[in-house]
Amino acid sequence: MSSALPGLPGSAKALMKRDLRLLWRRRGDAFQPALFALLVVVLFALALGGEPDTLAAVAGAVLWVAILLAGLLSLDTLFRGDAEDGSLEQWMLAPVPLGWLVGVRTLMHWATTALPLLLAAPFLAELMHLPRAQLPVLMAALALGTPLLSLLGAVVAALTVGMRRSGILVALLALPLYVPVLVFGAGSVAAAAQGLDPVGPLLLLGAGLAVALVLAPLVAAAAIRIALN
Repeated sequence: MSSALPGLPGSAKALMKRDLRLLWRRRGDAFQPALFALLVVVLFALALGGEPDTLAAVAGAVLWVAILLAGLLSLDTLFRGDAEDGSLEQWMLAPVPLGWLVGVRTLMHWATTALPLLLAAPFLAELMHLPRAQLPVLMAALALGTPLLSLLGAVVAALTVGMRRSGILVALLALPLYVPVLVFGAGSVAAAAQGLDPVGPLLLLGAGLAVALVLAPLVAAAAIRIALN
């Protein structure tokens, strides 16, 4: 009796279960990005003197910078553990496209690092005295921008997966790609603060996310094949 090969849903479910088990073993690491973002926000608040009007004027930009920098903390580990234990070689031999597995791993990376930041964003916005009328725009921009950051980061992490101690290199390569996302994300909040329509920057973020959803896993998969050959 032959066993059926796992399909796309089955392979995604197995990889998600594995990632969740590994996350549970090091569950303390899951809070590090949120704590780092909180630290960055507090430092900005202290440096700017704590005046509500001053903080409100730069709240959107500060929150975006804090979340972007927090996401860089775990970017180098996106594929590093799988490369060290040989899992990436098994991915390449699996009966499902490598790009599919890369996409699932990127989704799990977003869910375990960026999603807690997204949930903590209202609290961080209160610390920065962000006007509550601008909070929906901030949340919409983060909902579109953080998955885009994870997809772009997956490409950079795949390019450097064959290198040792590439943490700084990953950050240097990722930051130029993150700049447009930061500009449009913070720009949407700034437009709302000025009474302008923030839909334009949000649509650009959505378009970038749609393109990255298709291309980023394929590019990252090709980079992994090159790095491991």
